[in-house]
Amino acid sequence: MTSLEYMQRALELARQAAARDEVPIGCVIVDPANDTIIAEAYNLSQHIEDATAHAEIKAIQEACRQTGSNRLRGLDMYVTLEPCTMCAAAISFARIENLYFGAADAKGGAVISGVRFYEQPTCHHRPHVHQGLLQEECSALLKEFFRQKRK
Repeated sequence: MTSLEYMQRALELARQAAARDEVPIGCVIVDPANDTIIAEAYNLSQHIEDATAHAEIKAIQEACRQTGSNRLRGLDMYVTLEPCTMCAAAISFARIENLYFGAADAKGGAVISGVRFYEQPTCHHRPHVHQGLLQEECSALLKEFFRQKRK
């Protein structure tokens, strides 16, 4: 699969989140050496009443179970929205190799926005960041979700 196809899968997961009335964010973790998806998730914070149940956290937890390790070296993450500070830290601690995200998040993002977590001297591991993959589609899904919420 290509990077585009992985992000398309993350978008499918985000749509599943929206169908459950969750903020539509989807995430997949990929082993590029084997061209396989190791884990995938979408936001579940509302559904399971857990503030930490972001797509990235749930995917990291599943990938750790699948690999039997708390270090996910050599694996890539595709997520539809720029990670928040909590998720950026988890990505760093898990040692994700490449982070691909769709839409930037000026309010809550922590990679290219806000605290810019990976630029901090206390950050132990910095993934290679690739922004803007299917940005318009990712952004449109979020905007439509919140437009419907306001009605």
